[in-house]
Amino acid sequence: MAERASGLTEDAFLGGRLLLKQKRSGHRAGHDAILLAAATAASRGDRVVDLGAGIGAAGLALAKRVAGIELMLVEIDPELAALARANAAANAIAAEVVVLDVTADAQAFAAAGLSPDSVDAVLMNPPFNDPARHRGSPDQARQCAHVATEETLQAWVHTARRILKSGGALTLIWRADGLGDVLAALSRGFGGLSILPVHGEAEKPAIRVLVRAVKGGRAPSRLLQGLVLNEGSNVPKKEVQDILAGRAVLPLAEP
Repeated sequence: MAERASGLTEDAFLGGRLLLKQKRSGHRAGHDAILLAAATAASRGDRVVDLGAGIGAAGLALAKRVAGIELMLVEIDPELAALARANAAANAIAAEVVVLDVTADAQAFAAAGLSPDSVDAVLMNPPFNDPARHRGSPDQARQCAHVATEETLQAWVHTARRILKSGGALTLIWRADGLGDVLAALSRGFGGLSILPVHGEAEKPAIRVLVRAVKGGRAPSRLLQGLVLNEGSNVPKKEVQDILAGRAVLPLAEP
């Protein structure tokens, strides 16, 4: 009753090992965040930044899998940042939460402790709906979380490139029909791309792409075999169930 009165829900992720409070209305964390975490490579001691973290779902899911990372959650909305901070504490995960616009300049990031060339891994789920084809929500927070301007992806990638160390990796999720925009945004300063298409069903086009890119990387790009989420009737495949439960990772996260 208290959660309903407060406008919040508490939802279970990773098979119940991660409990997150989030707003009942507006943008809500779901499978995209968990897939992003499962695609992100990290090791103990790495400094990891989740850009546009929202309630912290992706970054906290990664921290559940990889113990000992130094996690920072960057979120522009103070209310969501407060939820992220509370979620980290409730799940006994050490994380620093910073209220900051992802598109802020280098000086603002440095003041928040994120100087250039200081981070091992960045993960992000930027707003990715095309405003020309997506009817925006009257909820301003939901609109901000879902709808991209033409400059959104370029600006977010620029921030990731600036704070990553040479050899550090950016992992992102984006809509599949915008893959060209992703490749264009990553064409400066990144290489060694690994691209994983995500299909809702086997016979249908991909709905998402997960992309891992290395700052200064020179390895050839790789297009991986697509991940199919559902068998049919929206029943998740066994391998997807294992990923969502935190029992398996995606190939992008493997050495």
